[in-house]
Amino acid sequence: MSWLHAAVLLPFIFALIIPIVYRFVKRIHIGWFTLPVPVVLFIYFLSYISTTMSGNHRFAQLLWMPQIGMNFNLYVDGLSLLFSLLITGIGSLVTFYSISYLSKNEQLGNFFCYLLLFMGAMLGVVLSDNVFMLYLFWEMTSFSSFLLISFWRTRQASLYGAQKSLLITVFGGLSLLGGLILMTLSGHSTSIRHLIAHASEIQSSPTFILAMILILFGAMIKSAQFPFYIWLPDAMEAPTPVSAYLHSATMVKAGIYLVARLTPIFALSEGWIWTVTAIGLITLFWGSLNATKQLDLKGILAFSTVSQLGMVMAMLGIGAVSYHYQGAQSQFYAAAFIAAVFHLINHATFKCALFMVAGIIDHETGTRDVRKLGGLMTVMPISFTITVITALSMAGVPPFNGFLSKESFLEAMINVTHSHLFSLNTLGVLIPIVAIVGSLFTFVYSVRFIGQIFWGTYKPESLPDKPHEPSVMMWIAPAFLAVLVVVFGLFPAILTQSIIDPASRAISNAYIPHAEFHLFHGFTPAFFATLFIYAAGIGLIFAYHKWVKVIEAIPERLELNYLYDRSGRYMPFYSKKITRTYMSGFIRNKLIVILGSLIVLTLITLLCMPFSLNFEHVSRLRTTEIIIVIMILASATMIVFARSRLFSIIMLSAVGYSMAIFFIFFNAPDLALTQFVVETISTALFLLCFYHLPNLNRYNESRSFKIGNALIAAGVGLAVTVLGLIAYGNQHFESIAAYYKANVHSLAHGNNMVNVILVDFRGTDTLFESSVLGIAGLGVYTLIKLRSKHKNGYERVEENEQTEK
Repeated sequence: MSWLHAAVLLPFIFALIIPIVYRFVKRIHIGWFTLPVPVVLFIYFLSYISTTMSGNHRFAQLLWMPQIGMNFNLYVDGLSLLFSLLITGIGSLVTFYSISYLSKNEQLGNFFCYLLLFMGAMLGVVLSDNVFMLYLFWEMTSFSSFLLISFWRTRQASLYGAQKSLLITVFGGLSLLGGLILMTLSGHSTSIRHLIAHASEIQSSPTFILAMILILFGAMIKSAQFPFYIWLPDAMEAPTPVSAYLHSATMVKAGIYLVARLTPIFALSEGWIWTVTAIGLITLFWGSLNATKQLDLKGILAFSTVSQLGMVMAMLGIGAVSYHYQGAQSQFYAAAFIAAVFHLINHATFKCALFMVAGIIDHETGTRDVRKLGGLMTVMPISFTITVITALSMAGVPPFNGFLSKESFLEAMINVTHSHLFSLNTLGVLIPIVAIVGSLFTFVYSVRFIGQIFWGTYKPESLPDKPHEPSVMMWIAPAFLAVLVVVFGLFPAILTQSIIDPASRAISNAYIPHAEFHLFHGFTPAFFATLFIYAAGIGLIFAYHKWVKVIEAIPERLELNYLYDRSGRYMPFYSKKITRTYMSGFIRNKLIVILGSLIVLTLITLLCMPFSLNFEHVSRLRTTEIIIVIMILASATMIVFARSRLFSIIMLSAVGYSMAIFFIFFNAPDLALTQFVVETISTALFLLCFYHLPNLNRYNESRSFKIGNALIAAGVGLAVTVLGLIAYGNQHFESIAAYYKANVHSLAHGNNMVNVILVDFRGTDTLFESSVLGIAGLGVYTLIKLRSKHKNGYERVEENEQTEK
């Protein structure tokens, strides 16, 4: 195991330790024990900057399940290093902020445990070179975010948001898994580096388009792209540190990372370029438009995250055009990759700070409702300063870092109309229009965010708490981020060679020259577009109450939220109704469903798939075997026509004992003894339970009831017989029996083949089978202890429903 593996596993190890420490250390805030983890990891990943700057990478391999190609292989290049630094750097600030934000009365052991799980899962996603390990960590982010969002589990809104995010993102994860499987089958490898190097094999595969669609679904859902963004606003019910971390550097950036990482494979597809660009621009427009009408501070920031992620996604789509050109033209469009990488960093700085400010406002005033806020500039001057810097950066106002990446974004959107590929020079004229309109509303909600909190009339009577500046510890983290916003805006060269250039090279196939950002690029179309955004944005702010009613009038039925809520309301009702059709309390009804399905599936398989019966190697029947078969048939027939339960039990035992005699003639005494023991115990149990059997008279059954039973029984018998004959007559592999015969003594040092197979060769199977029996026994015991003595479950449910009505 390498140090890189240790770095990924460190958060998981501390996630187990922190809850234990929390139980025994009460005087010191548990956050102080958690903080060293992200800080140490951030310092560790900083050491890789020199490696990626020189164009090199770091690969660490750890075999885990090589038989299925699932190994714990990690890979550090410019792109993965960028995300690792964001995850650990922002994670350090969020952890520090949490120490002052969360009181000791909270379940802090659980909180920091979940936070470290989330951090480790995100590191696994961005550093994994194995597609299946990437998927494993991908789903772990969904699970850990569910725990974080539902941290305040006594609140219904928290549980609703957590469930919503889990259901939607896990659905996206399953789509991603399907795409990754198709990609590995066509690329003949589970290594991401190998798949990128052999992208031509994947591109020529007939499953290329399907794999691309499935992977895009997974990435779009994870990064809250339109129309799957609905889970993100409801995730705001999480504690503010979680929201700051989730929105700025972690979960929602996972989809962005995936699109950037797999761009070299799918960029040659016209569908990839148009889908990524179009979905990104629609998300930018729709998110910024909805942010303008929100009344909750975190709601505004949630929709702003949606819009900002759409902006980055659109830049990745435009950058993919560079794969269709060579030389200077390729670099011309690859500049969009540079802008996307720079905006990822900028968004992490100003968005994390803004969420922390929103948490401060909520913490110190008791509300996030903008209708109750206003006039806090003189009361909270430090918070006001931080908000102005970071919100104006989000709006794209100089001299802050957001302005530089926003200018590059507009320039990329305008330049793409010069391309003569895929109708970009005709239909592509819509791209800069949508980009400018989306940026316009971004300017509006960003400036209004400042004004709604700090300008206007001070309304102390509407605030639950008397507002004041927080403790120094609470504003250190957002103040530090605000300083970075200014520094990166004035001195972007700090990032270009060290982080932006290596990350861009990892995405692009073109040579990426040294990136340069300037506060003034001349009188370019992007410059005039920016002036228009400022002028029109100021006008829209002053006329806000006139046009916002149009946005508020958009019917809810046009949103995916409506469909989600409706399905969440009616699916339990119909599923309960369907369940009651076969969960009637009678085992026979359940057996009809199970056995009927077996008959239907067998019939469909026989009709759709070719099969043959081969009797060449069938052994001859001996007289003794014929006699035993007659005994079994006679006993089974007597069970059907028996009028006494006692006689039925005896005949059932006769069938079992006859099978044991079969084993004796087949030279399997161990199996025979086992069968004798099982039948004896079963018979004894039947007799012990005889008194408690239901008082039902089977001879009052109707003819149709008996005919149905006969058809099911005959169908199952015929299906099992045919399947057995097909399996016997179509052996495609050599039997493993020869291997056991040859090695049972030399490898396991035993003479009893059956015992050796069960204990040595298949010892793990036997262990798990025993575990399953133990778990089943615990389940049966629990059900017996919890059952009601007077009413069954269905009666209680019906009674509760009547009470509710």
